[in-house]
Amino acid sequence: MTSNQPVGAMPATPREQLLGRLDRLAAVLKADPAALGLLALGSVGAETARLDAWSDLDFFVVVEPEAKSRYIADLAWLARAHPLAWSFRNTADGHKALMADGVLCEFAVFAPAELATVPYAPGRWIWRRDTLDAAAARPAVPLPAPRDTGWLVGEALSNLLVGLMRLARGERLAAMRMVQVCALDRVLELAGRPSDPSACAVAADPFNADRRIEARCPALAAQLPVWAGGYRGTVPAALALLDWLQSHHAVPDAVAGRIRELAAACGRQVVEP
Repeated sequence: MTSNQPVGAMPATPREQLLGRLDRLAAVLKADPAALGLLALGSVGAETARLDAWSDLDFFVVVEPEAKSRYIADLAWLARAHPLAWSFRNTADGHKALMADGVLCEFAVFAPAELATVPYAPGRWIWRRDTLDAAAARPAVPLPAPRDTGWLVGEALSNLLVGLMRLARGERLAAMRMVQVCALDRVLELAGRPSDPSACAVAADPFNADRRIEARCPALAAQLPVWAGGYRGTVPAALALLDWLQSHHAVPDAVAGRIRELAAACGRQVVEP
């Protein structure tokens, strides 16, 4: 596939194929006495209403404690559900893996007691043995609580200040990331709150404020071409993010004034190609 092909030109994975892959994996696990359950998460778990052809497979495999290291070290069990093209261990507990037909998996392997120690969104049991508590489909560890509004506003403002100072120094990549990633992330956290008029009915991801932002907040997403304008767009991004913060929250005049001074100074610099 060439880099200029539209997204729609990529081969899609039918919804039924994704769900069927979980059923096949459950059958593989069921044949091993050490396997206890398969918990589907995300769009293949309790949120199947948003499952589409571009979803991946997120899941937990629950096994007897003595089998955990075997399941992590050797992915033959996963390959029996479908051959693998590539995989790598991305955490102490699991892997990301690409199946030969393009299905992407992200999974972790836990012993039953460990489920009570990790945060995750509520899931859906594809299969479990009777010895495994059905209630474990919901996390024992609370999901991340919304962060303090004052902290988010302050952090976003400091990100804008630092980002523009780095831009003035010539650190353009660092400046872009500080403004268009760090500050933007804080603004998205603020904008997605129920008390904010730009909040939407589409469910937010408790771990990533930018997930589904286009569907959740179309009016807000319309500003993203400026807020996330790229390597040469840090100054307009900083000013637009500041405008949003000032229109929704109390921003000290001294801080806003300094951000605008820095933006003006950076705007006068010649940006080389």
